[in-house]
Amino acid sequence: MPEQTTSAFLPRVLTGDRPTGQLHLGHLFGTLQNRVRLQDEGLDLLVLVADYQTITDRDSPASLPQDVEELIADYLAVGIDPARSTIFAHSLVPELNQLLLPFLSLVTLPELLRNPTVKEEAAASGMTALNGLMLTYPVHQAADILFCQATIVPVGADQLPHVEQTRMIARRFNRRYAPERPVFPEPEAMLSDAPVLLGLDGRKMSKSRNNAITLAAGSDETAALLRRAKTDSDPNITYDPAARPGVSNLVLLTALCEELDPREVAEQIGGRGAAELKRRTTEAVNERLRPIRERRAELMRDRGYLRTILRDGSAHARGIAAETLRQVTAAMHTNY
Repeated sequence: MPEQTTSAFLPRVLTGDRPTGQLHLGHLFGTLQNRVRLQDEGLDLLVLVADYQTITDRDSPASLPQDVEELIADYLAVGIDPARSTIFAHSLVPELNQLLLPFLSLVTLPELLRNPTVKEEAAASGMTALNGLMLTYPVHQAADILFCQATIVPVGADQLPHVEQTRMIARRFNRRYAPERPVFPEPEAMLSDAPVLLGLDGRKMSKSRNNAITLAAGSDETAALLRRAKTDSDPNITYDPAARPGVSNLVLLTALCEELDPREVAEQIGGRGAAELKRRTTEAVNERLRPIRERRAELMRDRGYLRTILRDGSAHARGIAAETLRQVTAAMHTNY
């Protein structure tokens, strides 16, 4: 049997977010900047608005249409260009979701139950028992990735089990149905080298923990939020993430915004204490976010445009999905 290799497929990147709240600084430095870089390097970038995945651990809220518009505004404001990248939604690409059925036949219940990310996400959301969608969340993610035959998936380390399960599903489908001419690549995870930003409470910055500075936050709001960020009693500012996580997080945030080394920032502030550090961080964050906020505010004044971007991108994604589904039905002998 010939070995299936990802290099046999055109390079394509799949990434995305659930529309469960505004994106924040952690997203900007952790994923969004990298997406813009990949787009600018000429890679085919598909960005998923994962609206169906909002119901894995919550009810579909009445605010969902606005949440989706805000997410698209965040994408465009940071530099994702709909003329060069595809922004689409689960609910508008039914062919993608149709892949869930054959993919479910390729995994076992013990394999689903062993996925550590599912357990962590269920615990974080307060679920006392897994519902069917949460249990099969990795399989739905596999459909997200494989419907467009993506070869690259930018992820954090916590998402590696999902990518590995996707690779397993692709491998099993090809071996069972298409050993001579594989339908799916085995996508490679692209790990971000961006450092993890802590939230205002000292835990990882997260939408669900309400401890983040969003891209949409105003300058006064940002200043107020940073004033309550955790520091310590030592007035001499140093960069030591292990021993001084709160102080070091503010130093790192400043350095990311100013494109400096964090140790250089710490040395510049020196013995002027936490008050000066917070002032410098506030100034750096507001300056870094200023053009993003201006562009975002402009975009939110034309929600019809945002929906047009989503509809056009989803139409393009449907074309890709339809071709993949044609290959799948041919391989499965269900093309009658």
